[in-house]
Amino acid sequence: MQQSTGFKTISPRSRLAAILLAAVCALAAAANLSSQPLRAALPDTVELKDMTWVEVRAAIQEGYNTVLVPTGSIEQNGPHMILGKHDYIVGWAAREIAKAAGRTLVAPVLSYVPEGGYEPATGHMRFPGTLGVPEAAFGAMLEGIARSLKVHGFTLICFMGDHGDSLPVQRGVAERLSKEWEREGVRVASLDAYYDDSAQVKRLEAEGETASSIGQHAAIIDTSELMAVHPSGVDLGKVGRPGLFMEAPGSSGDPGRSSAERGRELIAMRVEAAIAQLKALRAEN
Repeated sequence: MQQSTGFKTISPRSRLAAILLAAVCALAAAANLSSQPLRAALPDTVELKDMTWVEVRAAIQEGYNTVLVPTGSIEQNGPHMILGKHDYIVGWAAREIAKAAGRTLVAPVLSYVPEGGYEPATGHMRFPGTLGVPEAAFGAMLEGIARSLKVHGFTLICFMGDHGDSLPVQRGVAERLSKEWEREGVRVASLDAYYDDSAQVKRLEAEGETASSIGQHAAIIDTSELMAVHPSGVDLGKVGRPGLFMEAPGSSGDPGRSSAERGRELIAMRVEAAIAQLKALRAEN
């Protein structure tokens, strides 16, 4: 007589059936999980580059239908200031505008913009380190970015440039795409109020500066602004030194009269002007 061990004997067929049943249950659970929409809380940032796609979708669903596309440049800014001046200034300003305006996100800064001819080199391209692209290439990049943002659900797309040669191209792309998408309720705009420095010039003149001391490029305004938002990018001790190959220094006015305090006041004026234009665009949109 065989002695019982107390354990129930499981046949190979039963064992296989149990394994198959477990596999079916696991697949069913996975299918049920995948059918549930991914959810995300609104992120503690306004910058697209620091968000996941789920967070961007959540933001759009919560009414974040405005997006800023800041454009800067990599260009010479005299012997006293770094090539990425425009990128730092416009990136900082875009974040401040988005936070103040509310329900607005910020695309990464577009660094590559028109800078002059190549052979022979003209404009800022005459200085080592400057990186420029043809106007057609810049326009194509802007259009591709805008079309991407439209696909995702943004209805107000704003280009904001910190570089003068970028503005005509931005305006042209904005006008063309706005006309194309008018029936869909999507608008593309150029926040030109941000770049307009007439109020800043008037303020500096009231403080005793002249057109000669204020200058235009790598001068008091932009040098002061960079000192306010990225102080390590400015070395006033190099102002006035000869440029490479004994060329012109690449700056104008008297940048030695710049200061971070001035920069904070001047860039705040740009931000306020851009916010006002953005709010007006929203009211029209």
